[in-house]
Amino acid sequence: MRSSNPVFSRRGFSRDNGHAGFNATPQAGAPATGNPYAQGTAANPYATNPYAQTDIQGAPQAPARPDVMTIDDVVTRTAMTLGTVIVAATAAWWALPVDQENVGTAIGIAIGAAIVGFVLSLVNSFKRRPSPPLILTYAAFEGVFLGVISNIVSVYWAPGAAMQAVIGTMAVFAGVLIAYRTGLIRVTRRFYGFVMAAAIGFSLLMMVNLLFAVFGGGDGLGFRSGALGIIFGIVAIVIGACILALNFKQVEDGIAYGAPREESWLAAFGLTVTLVWIYIEMLRLVAILSGDD
Repeated sequence: MRSSNPVFSRRGFSRDNGHAGFNATPQAGAPATGNPYAQGTAANPYATNPYAQTDIQGAPQAPARPDVMTIDDVVTRTAMTLGTVIVAATAAWWALPVDQENVGTAIGIAIGAAIVGFVLSLVNSFKRRPSPPLILTYAAFEGVFLGVISNIVSVYWAPGAAMQAVIGTMAVFAGVLIAYRTGLIRVTRRFYGFVMAAAIGFSLLMMVNLLFAVFGGGDGLGFRSGALGIIFGIVAIVIGACILALNFKQVEDGIAYGAPREESWLAAFGLTVTLVWIYIEMLRLVAILSGDD
């Protein structure tokens, strides 16, 4: 069974193998039936590897080959994607003033960039093969959106909010990475199901809140302001942190099973989407807390 989340329903996140959402760890000397990249033992000698080293999560380390994904590939592509987000956000921050006379125009551009970014995220999620130009284009539009809203929040609600949100996002990333590598977080069938159910449920609830806000005015059902806003902001950040663990598992599985090098772009895209989610929720939380002072 495939995940309903398009980002996680790609090769590394099918539910028809050992981790129910993740590739089953092959046993030494046994056929790698859960490996989506295996071509059979004759065509792909890396489908089984009796000499593989096992890490803390149980996934074997595949031999280094020039045509497969490595951790260096993932780090490089992620740096390129996040770098594009940062450059675009910085440019939007300085090029689009948010004073009283121009804030309406800036908000309009930000909304347009967010819509384009959302469409591109869907396109990238459903493409059979990762497209670096489309992924970087998504990052650029997402950066414009983040740059404008960060500037608005910093000017009208909480000076320095953007830097606080960046630091908070980095702290979440580092914390989840350490917890994952030390085995404190283990991606299992139950964990995967819980995270996906929570993410889908939260997204649907926020869509309902948005509809009430659009047609009823104000803050909709009040889920994104005041005490409820703080609670839901923390919940959103926790969900984002859990999705980061899924991203790390995707990277680990891709490397272990000898995924094509181009799949490192998909991993970078998934990490970027998750980090953007966490940053936005951090920014919103900082704004709410500053407004309550």
